[in-house]
Amino acid sequence: MQASEKQTIVITGGSRGIGRAICKALADPDATLFFNYFNPGDPEGEKAAADDTEKIVADVGGTAKGFEVNVAVEQEVNDFIGHILTETGRIDILVNNAGITRDTLLVRMKEADWDAVIGVNLKGPFLFSRLVAKTMMKQRSGRIVNIASIVGVIGNPGQANYVASKAGIIGLTKTAARELAPRGVTVNAVAPGFIETDMTASLPEKVKEAMLSQIPMGRAGQPEDVADAVRFLVSDAAGYLTGQVIHVSGGMYM
Repeated sequence: MQASEKQTIVITGGSRGIGRAICKALADPDATLFFNYFNPGDPEGEKAAADDTEKIVADVGGTAKGFEVNVAVEQEVNDFIGHILTETGRIDILVNNAGITRDTLLVRMKEADWDAVIGVNLKGPFLFSRLVAKTMMKQRSGRIVNIASIVGVIGNPGQANYVASKAGIIGLTKTAARELAPRGVTVNAVAPGFIETDMTASLPEKVKEAMLSQIPMGRAGQPEDVADAVRFLVSDAAGYLTGQVIHVSGGMYM
C-alpha cells in the first residue's frame, strides 16, 4: 500500500458490544472503516446503535460507515463488498465478528434455530472471506481475523448450534491461513471467554456465577479485551503469525 493511501477496514456486526469495541480500537485517521448491522426484530434500534458506533469512531479521529446487511445472504454480502471496492479500491483488514445465539438443548432445538445460527456465525464469515480474499491475494497483503469462542473448543450445554458454528470458524481460520499465506495474507482467530456484552447480560445470574467460578482471573472480560487482541493481530507486529487461535478468557481455557 502506498503511504498516501488510506487503509480499508471491514468489520461485521459493528453496532454493539465486541464489534463496536473493535471499530473503536481500529479507528485511525488513515483508515476508512465499514461495518454492517442487522436486526430484523428491531431495525430502528439497530440503526440507532450503528449511528452511535459511527459517532464513537469519529470522536477518536476515525471514519466509520455503517450499512444494514444480512451476512447470511450472499447477494447482500456481494453488494456490500462491491460498494466498498468501488469506493476505495482495496480491503486491508477484515474482521468477521457478527454472531447470534438461539440457545436450547439439542433434543429441543428447532431446525430453523440451527440454520439461523450457522447462517450468521459460519456462513457469513465464509461469504465475506471468500470475496475479500480475492482482493487481498491480488494486493499480496491483508489481515483476516475471525471471532470464534471458547465454547468452540470446550463445548457448552444448550448451545449445540452456536458451538458448532464457532468450532467451524476455527477450522475455517486454519484452512484459509494455509491457502492465503503464500500471497502475504494472514488469517487468525480470537476466541473470547465470558465477556460482558448485551448477549451475556441476558443470562441467568446462576449461569453467570457458574461461569465466573471457572475463570482463574476471577472476573468477566470486557469487549475492549477482545478488541485489543484483534488490534494486535492486524498490526505489523503480527506479520509472522497466521492460523492461530488467541484465547481471551482470563485463563478459563489454557
